[in-house]
Amino acid sequence: MSVSAAKRVGVGLAALAVVVGLAGCDDGDGGGKKRKKADAPHSAVQSQGKIAEIIQAAFRKTSEAKSAKVRMTVSTPPGVEGGGTVEVTGVQGWDPAVMDFTVKGSALAAAGPDAPSEMRMIMVHDVMYMDLGAMQAAEMGGKRWMKLDFKAAAEASGSEALRKQLSGSLGNLNQDPSEQLALLLQSPNLKHVGAEKVGGAETDHYKGTLTFAEMVDANKAADLLSAKQRAAVIANAEKAGIKGYDTEIWVNGDHYPVKMVVGMRMPEGTVRMTARYSDYGTAATVEAPSAKDTVDLFGMLKDMKASGLTGGTGLTG
Repeated sequence: MSVSAAKRVGVGLAALAVVVGLAGCDDGDGGGKKRKKADAPHSAVQSQGKIAEIIQAAFRKTSEAKSAKVRMTVSTPPGVEGGGTVEVTGVQGWDPAVMDFTVKGSALAAAGPDAPSEMRMIMVHDVMYMDLGAMQAAEMGGKRWMKLDFKAAAEASGSEALRKQLSGSLGNLNQDPSEQLALLLQSPNLKHVGAEKVGGAETDHYKGTLTFAEMVDANKAADLLSAKQRAAVIANAEKAGIKGYDTEIWVNGDHYPVKMVVGMRMPEGTVRMTARYSDYGTAATVEAPSAKDTVDLFGMLKDMKASGLTGGTGLTG
C-alpha cells in the first residue's frame, strides 16, 4: 500500500472521530423565539409532575417513530483536539440502527490537506461505510468506500474489553434521540424554561443538567462497563476537567422533540451540538455500498502495520 493511500486512511479515521464525537456533546444556544404564553401547546407554568409527564410522552413517541430526518451542527473549542465546526444532514433510524449522513465543516477539513470538503457516511447492520471520494478510488483500484466492521474486528481480536469499547462506539455513532430524553429525565434540576417557537413550530422548552458521573449512571450504554471500568471513565473525565452536561429540548404539540441541544463543559470551553429533527417515522431505507466498491479498514491497517506505514495515519501499535 502506498503512503498516499495510508494518508487517506488517516483522513477517514479523523472523520470517523469527528462523527463519534457527536454523541452527547453540546450546550444550549437558545435559538428558539419566545412567544406569548397563550400560544403554548402545554400549560405556561408546569409542575415537576407535568414536566415529567410531557418528557415521558416525548420519549414514547420518539421511540415508536424509529426514524427521522436530522440536521446537526457540532462546534468544538479551539483548545480541544479536532476543534472546529461540523455540519451533518441526513436520515437516521434507531430501531434498527441505521444512518445516511453527509458531513462537512472546518473540523473535517482539519483532518489534513487530502481531506474531502464533505463526506457521506452510512451505517447499516452495525457496519460503518465512509465515502472518501474519487482520490480514494484512484488509490484503491476503484474502491471509494471504506468499510469499518467494528464487531468483526472485536471478535477477531478475542478481546472482551475491545468488544465493549467498540460496541459503545457504535452507540455513539447513531444515537437514538429518545435516549437523550431519558437522560434528561434523570436531571435533578429539570425545568420548564417556557413556550417558544422553533422553525415555525409551537414548542415548549425544557432544560436540565447532569454531572459526568450522573450521565454515566443514567446512560444504558454504560451497562457494558464493569464497575472498575466505570470508575476509571469517571476518574479520567474528572481529571480532564469535564464539568458536566447541559441538555435542552424543545417539544412540539405532538410530543416530538424538534430540537435538542446537548453540551459538554470542559476547561477549554463547551463542545456544542445542536440537532433539529423532522419527519419522524420517515422511511430510513439505508443500503450498504456494493462489496466491489469497498475496502475493509481493519484489513488495510494490518497491511499498513506490516509495511510500517501506520505513522502516516497517527496510529501506533
